Amino acid sequence: MTELIAFAGLAGGYGDSQVVFNLGASVQAGQALGVFGRNGVGKSTLARLLQGSLQASKGTITLKGQNIASTPPFQRHLLGLGYMPQTAMVFDELTVGENLSIGSKSGLAEAYFEIFPTLAERLKQKAGTMSGGERKILSFVRLMAEDTNIIVLDEPSEGVQPENISRMEQCLLARKKQGSSIILIEQNLTLLRAVADQLLGMDAGKPVLQSTLAQTSRAKMLEVLSI
Repeated sequence: MTELIAFAGLAGGYGDSQVVFNLGASVQAGQALGVFGRNGVGKSTLARLLQGSLQASKGTITLKGQNIASTPPFQRHLLGLGYMPQTAMVFDELTVGENLSIGSKSGLAEAYFEIFPTLAERLKQKAGTMSGGERKILSFVRLMAEDTNIIVLDEPSEGVQPENISRMEQCLLARKKQGSSIILIEQNLTLLRAVADQLLGMDAGKPVLQSTLAQTSRAKMLEVLSI
C-alpha cells in the first residue's frame, strides 16, 4: 500500500502556548486514522497543523513523500489534501450552490444529492440561514466533491442527525474504497469504529492510545474519553 500522509514528532500551538506534543501516525491509501479524546485535548490543533493554517514548531508532515511542514495551506490543497474544519466550515453569505461550487469539479457535488437530497432543494438558500447540522452536511459534501485524496475532517458529525451521520459513513467508506486516506477527528465512537483502521487517542495534547481498531475495544476508547 502507498503511504499518502504521515506525521512524526509533531508539536505546535498558538503563540507561546504549545498545545500538542510529539504526535505521529501514517495513513496508507484506502485507510483511515480515527483521532479522538475529550474536548480541549488538541484534536483541532492537530487538524490545523496538518492543513497548514498553523505552523508546526517541531516535527515533520509528509504528503505523498514530500515534507510539507512549512508549506502553506493552498499548496497542500493542490497536493491533494482536503480539510473540513469544526467551525466556520461554510461561507454564510453565499448560497448553498455557491458554496458547493468552490473547489469542486463541475458535477461532482450533484452526485451527492441523492444521498443528501436536502441540499438539492436548497441551492439558492443562504448557507448562514441553515442550522448547524445542515451547515455541517454542506461542508462535508463540498469536501467530498473536491479533487483530493487525503481527507482531514474535524468533528463532521457534531450536531448532525443520526440518519445523516450514517450517510456520511457511507461516503467515507466509499472514498476509502477509491484509495483515499482519511483522518477522522470524532467523538462519535460508532462513526469512528465504522470508518477507522487505526486509532489515535489523545489527552493533554499527547498520545495516550495508539493502536489498530481490531486491537482496541469500545470500552478502551471510552476510557480515553473519560480521562
